[in-house]
Amino acid sequence: MPVRYTSDLAEHEAVRTNAGLFDISHMAEIFVTGEKAADFMDYALVIKSSAITVGKAKYGLICNDAGNIIDDLIVYRLSDNEFLIIANAGNREPVVKALTERANAFGFDGVSDRSDDFALLAVQGPNATGLLQKLTETDLSALPYYSIASGNVDGVSGYFCRTGYTGEDGFEVLVPAKDAVKVFNSLLNLGIQPCGLASRDTLRLEAGMPLYGHELNLNINPFQAGLGRVVKLDRHEDFVGKKALLEISQQEVSPVLVGLVGTGKRAARAEYAIFRGDSQIGEITSGALSPTLGYPVAMGYVSKEFSELGTVVEADIRGTRLEMTVVKLPFYKRSKK
Repeated sequence: MPVRYTSDLAEHEAVRTNAGLFDISHMAEIFVTGEKAADFMDYALVIKSSAITVGKAKYGLICNDAGNIIDDLIVYRLSDNEFLIIANAGNREPVVKALTERANAFGFDGVSDRSDDFALLAVQGPNATGLLQKLTETDLSALPYYSIASGNVDGVSGYFCRTGYTGEDGFEVLVPAKDAVKVFNSLLNLGIQPCGLASRDTLRLEAGMPLYGHELNLNINPFQAGLGRVVKLDRHEDFVGKKALLEISQQEVSPVLVGLVGTGKRAARAEYAIFRGDSQIGEITSGALSPTLGYPVAMGYVSKEFSELGTVVEADIRGTRLEMTVVKLPFYKRSKK
């Protein structure tokens, strides 16, 4: 995916007001298949995958033994004995390695990395469903958020996933890699704006969605990242990282992830220091001048004592301090019809 096709602002606005098309074929597609698939998934991830209904999806995490995050994922249940995991592109290798090692320990041999076989195209925005509907006989409006259905798009067999990374409604369409150009061009011919990495980043930031390598990494656990709700500690079966995460859940963790808003037009960027008085209390992980809201927004980690809503801190922007206020995430929520 290029950084941009036209302009960052035009692409961002297209997704917020109409529809945008992202080629996210760099994402990893890992299939887990077999009679023990559900039990294995419960062991390998921190979510209870066996509770996912066929045709539905769930946001999840894969953690190491210390309880830190290897990656955040979306898990789709294709059938009783088959799951699809979508992992971040940069984490394809560590996720496949972790799943394979856990499968060996579990006595399971149904993990298959098929990332090179598929392309993933995201159509996002308030008009995404209506536009995509023109290329398929599958009733897209009948698919609820976080669900998946097989079907044909422009005569190509694939999957429609009602998920996204923009804060808008839309679909991520999984098709064979060999058919990707055909489907991409057919979507462009509907008048959908092609979008690049820059707009994808500002869209997900406004929606308060974490990005691995920024808000999430191997030194961060789910409770620091505000994702403790994802971890299912109340189930009886063991899973990788459970012991550590149970201990962490009973402690006060610090630093923690917060949302920050400022005034003016200068944005605090990743790795900029956060201060309270003369003391550095944290660091920005992502930041931008919000195209939708018109003021600076950022996410960052701060010491727990400064994480209360309404707390005023300062971001150091190349030697100049910008006052920012801790707010609840997300910064932007789409209006639901």
